Amino acid sequence: MYTSETQVRVRYGETDKMGYVYYGVYPLYYEVGRTELMRNFDYPYKKIEDMGIMLPVRSLDVKYYQAAKYDDLLTVKTTVKEMPTAKITFHYEILNEEGVLLNEGNTTLVFVDETTRRPRKAPKELLDQLKPYFKS
Repeated sequence: MYTSETQVRVRYGETDKMGYVYYGVYPLYYEVGRTELMRNFDYPYKKIEDMGIMLPVRSLDVKYYQAAKYDDLLTVKTTVKEMPTAKITFHYEILNEEGVLLNEGNTTLVFVDETTRRPRKAPKELLDQLKPYFKS
């Protein structure tokens, strides 16, 4: 299992009239979390794209518990719990400064060959870098 944490501060434009984060913004926070997770183990999206691989989102699941508010400093905890195959699933927890769980969800992305537009296996180099974080 590999986990990464990053922080985002809620901006005014991400809130509704009540000052709460608009529900459609949380997947954008997920994107920040997974982008930073990939960057943290030296495998940023740009590197994958340069290999001719795309990573479209196949599914998204979101659960809302409490609202985040304008100017809150949020922690986005992103975890990869299973070794990737032709897909990779990211699990997210969004917590406020007090450590209260506000939101959780997951996204599944598929490794797709840029030329053929067909699913393919995760790059061997990526699997090699992730392998130490998973028990056999």
